[in-house]
Amino acid sequence: MAETLRLMAVHAHPDDESSKGAATMAKYVADGHEVMVVTCTGGERGDILNPAMDRPEITADISSVRRQEMARAAEILGVQHRWLGFVDSGLPEGDPLPPLPAGCFALVPLEESVPPLVRAIREFKPHVIVTYDENGGYPHPDHIRCHEVSVAAFDAAGDPDLHPEQGEPWTPLKLYYSHGFSRTRLVAMHEALLARGLESPYGEWLENWKPERGDISHRVTSRVECAEHFETRDAALLAHATQIDPKSRWFAVPLDVQREVWPYEEYELVRSLVDSTLPEDDLFSGISAKAAV
Repeated sequence: MAETLRLMAVHAHPDDESSKGAATMAKYVADGHEVMVVTCTGGERGDILNPAMDRPEITADISSVRRQEMARAAEILGVQHRWLGFVDSGLPEGDPLPPLPAGCFALVPLEESVPPLVRAIREFKPHVIVTYDENGGYPHPDHIRCHEVSVAAFDAAGDPDLHPEQGEPWTPLKLYYSHGFSRTRLVAMHEALLARGLESPYGEWLENWKPERGDISHRVTSRVECAEHFETRDAALLAHATQIDPKSRWFAVPLDVQREVWPYEEYELVRSLVDSTLPEDDLFSGISAKAAV
């Protein structure tokens, strides 16, 4: 390979990196590029979603357990990893919604949460950054805050007048939003399973899909074919054992069906300082060897 490029994926919690764009990252690592995952919070308030891990000793040490899980997932994906060090906000439920806990990531002012990510960008020097859209992919307060912090840091990292204490300026060249849960994809998987006489885990989900939710498929600009890395993606996901039940619908669709029906992961290009023709099949499209410094 003529050049090594760098990609940074910014996520809210440990496990988000393995459920959103993990096969893409594994592909780029296999291709010889450098990839870093930045995790904004420790996931301390995440529920234990795998019954086999719902044990007192796990609950008592959940922060440490989730750090260990993240380290294992990063090893499987072959990526570098960095914690930003903020505290999980939890997912408020109820009507009316309860207030967020004091000091949590979603309540930290951007003046405090953006500089650490600016430092990470200036030190790693990514050519491409991937994060969530303005809705957070889904409206978890930490995901929305992750979007806000990521966009602000993308814009600030190359400006020598902003956060000079965070290192020498570095200008990333492209910013993407990850779009992994489109209705179009769910329908395609659902119909493929039924056509093969298999049970689909998506029927009720699609029936309850509210029209006002719409579909983000029209926003997709870039599809990265990464089917050969789906097994690596799933292994990384399973490393987050407190969050991922091996019997859950994450693994309900056979890999051969996934590879045939939807062999890629999807993104939306929202900022670019280079020329690239849309639609794309490569997040590094348009980035020349001159940029690989």
